[in-house]
Amino acid sequence: MKFQYYEDTDSLYIDLSEKKSMDSKEIAEGIVMDMDAEGNIVGIDIEHASRMVNLSRLETKGMPFEDFRMAQA
Repeated sequence: MKFQYYEDTDSLYIDLSEKKSMDSKEIAEGIVMDMDAEGNIVGIDIEHASRMVNLSRLETKGMPFEDFRMAQA
């Protein structure tokens, strides 16, 4: 799972899978769900993210991490 924030568009993309997105559906205003060919969710795009979520904090609980990386901007 990857989180990518695009400051120029104020959008947050949550990449849930390595699979390619084949279809997209807006599930709420400004929130788009990407799906693979089988209809599985592969990503979520949140437009105007800084207005919708607290981007200054990321918290996890009970995650079975095998690999955790902080990428530099």
